[in-house]
Amino acid sequence: MDISLKGRIAADLKAAMLSRNELTTTTLRGIKAAILNEEVAKGLRETGLEDAAIEQIIAKESKKRDEAAEMFERGGNQASADKERAEKEIISVYLPTQLSEDELSKLIDTVIETMQPDGMKDIGKVIGTVKVQVGNSADGAMIARLVKQSLTK
Repeated sequence: MDISLKGRIAADLKAAMLSRNELTTTTLRGIKAAILNEEVAKGLRETGLEDAAIEQIIAKESKKRDEAAEMFERGGNQASADKERAEKEIISVYLPTQLSEDELSKLIDTVIETMQPDGMKDIGKVIGTVKVQVGNSADGAMIARLVKQSLTK
């Protein structure tokens, strides 16, 4: 039986609690809370969110950890930055494998070849098409940057 992403997180949280892994326990509780908040906000508390929507939440949480770690490093607080990066590592297990920059560039080139966009004014259409194709396996900022580079060549 294929277990849902939410079920996997719950099972891993239980295992972390039993093994007294404080960082993993705290991190996964935060993820569960973020998922619950989204379910409540969308009125899906009873049925729950689909795995794709949960992946989006996890991707946002992962990005938050990156941004927080960068800010801590700029502020000279390496211990907190390290903690944020450790949390990101725990979270990243639940995300699909991320495409490399090269893989993403090739996909973008294919999309541009197919769409024949009219320069930079169609950047939004190209980014939207690429995002639909890659789902949660690439960062939106990286997609935007690579599309912009490709369109300005």
